[in-house]
Amino acid sequence: MKKTDPRYQQYVSILHEELIPAMGCTEPIAIAYAAAKARAVLGAVPKRLRVEVSGNIIKNVKSVVVPHTGGLRGIPAAAAAGALIGDADAELEVLSHVTEAEISRVAEYLEKTPIEVVYADTPHIFDIMITAYTEEDFSYVRIVDYHTNLVTVAKNEEYLIDKEISESSDEEGLTDRECLTIEGIVDFGESVDIEDVRDVLETQIDYNMAIAEEGLRGNYGANIGKTFLRERENDLNFMMRGYAAAASDARMNGCELPVVINSGSGNQGITASVPLIIYARETAKTHEELLRALIVSNLVTIHLKTGIGRLSAYCGAVSAGCGAGAGLMFMKGGRYEAIAHTIVNALAVDSGIICDGAKASCAAKIATAVEAGQLGIAMYEDGNQFFGGDGIVKKGVENTIRSVGYLARRGMHETDKEIIRLMMED
Repeated sequence: MKKTDPRYQQYVSILHEELIPAMGCTEPIAIAYAAAKARAVLGAVPKRLRVEVSGNIIKNVKSVVVPHTGGLRGIPAAAAAGALIGDADAELEVLSHVTEAEISRVAEYLEKTPIEVVYADTPHIFDIMITAYTEEDFSYVRIVDYHTNLVTVAKNEEYLIDKEISESSDEEGLTDRECLTIEGIVDFGESVDIEDVRDVLETQIDYNMAIAEEGLRGNYGANIGKTFLRERENDLNFMMRGYAAAASDARMNGCELPVVINSGSGNQGITASVPLIIYARETAKTHEELLRALIVSNLVTIHLKTGIGRLSAYCGAVSAGCGAGAGLMFMKGGRYEAIAHTIVNALAVDSGIICDGAKASCAAKIATAVEAGQLGIAMYEDGNQFFGGDGIVKKGVENTIRSVGYLARRGMHETDKEIIRLMMED
């Protein structure tokens, strides 16, 4: 793909938009960001908070530890941390720049501050509305569709931001993802000037491997990564799964290291990158080979997630596992045909995995998704494949991707509601 091709700059822009650092699970961090913004606009630490959120936000915040809170979990903890110690200018690293003294104050603030949590009646899958009060004033912040998309910011009756919200797209304000195709992604991966995307890729390697290694050192959640590597630490396939799972073990259970996300998700950013980094390291691939494979993996993941939506009943790790499979095949020398078959094979294997919120078991789903990508590669290498008409598989990779997107966004809409209802019964 030549630099004069209109898609070239679009692909570069998409990588810069999606591969951004975040500390902690991105949904509680988005709540913390909104609360920090509300405090900044209010000009004082709030005396009271009202947090209105869509069901998928509840689902993805309920069970994860909010970093820099001393192990606190859930929506009130995320809102309290953001309102008390958050740095709104840091966006998804809102809780990164804090001191131990500040962290120790969060639990006390949470205990003393009324925080009302409301299940919002909203057509938007991703919707966060926070109203912060002092005795005399109030501020209001709303984030819709993706984690930093401020659509309303107001103090009392004065609106500082008041955007029109589209009900048809969760990508408004971002580069149009319709330019993405598997053929275009492979072409771009082969031809891109690495310097145009090096910064985001190098950060992804550094951050996501650091948290993977921490996950294996520490004691986080269900320790899925360690379980995978027990007695299999020299098996490359298990190493790829185990390191990716370990990164999620740490991230879901309070580790305060940042990750580089993909499609709004740290777990997806981990899944799309860590297996490739391990493979390159263990097979002595060059650094440029790794970077080009990461481009393919990340863009395939984004392409799949565009049809599915940022939040869904469909587990996002599945898409990232397909991305990882595509990137691994690229590093092995496979190009369009091989990568297309790898993606279709992987999608046929594990497209039934549901998303029931961010929590410790996400690490196990990541390991399963990476395994599906590995199986997709092995099937192609052995001359085997799934064909159009095999379940939801269609003839052609783009048709299969559209089929999965429709299943996740439309077909699983009621499933998502039932998952949320079951989770809220606790």
